[in-house]
Amino acid sequence: MSDSLKVSVISPERVLYEGTARGVIAPAFDGEVGILPMHAPLMTLLGRGTLRVDTAAGEQRFQVDGGFLQVVDDAVRVVTEQATAA
Repeated sequence: MSDSLKVSVISPERVLYEGTARGVIAPAFDGEVGILPMHAPLMTLLGRGTLRVDTAAGEQRFQVDGGFLQVVDDAVRVVTEQATAA
């Protein structure tokens, strides 16, 4: 049983974050979605808002606008059309 997630946050320009996290809160197109280890497989469209990645070193925040989020086997992939570190 895993207690962490492998997280990738990718924009067309660059990889903004790649590492482990305890959880992720993302702005889906219809409201926020929270992801913890052992989450069921999921794919959703992203809206506009703040993506929060809870790491051992502290919370990483990114402003995202569109794209999608995928969760499979404790791996979270966020591919966004536009993102900046917040």
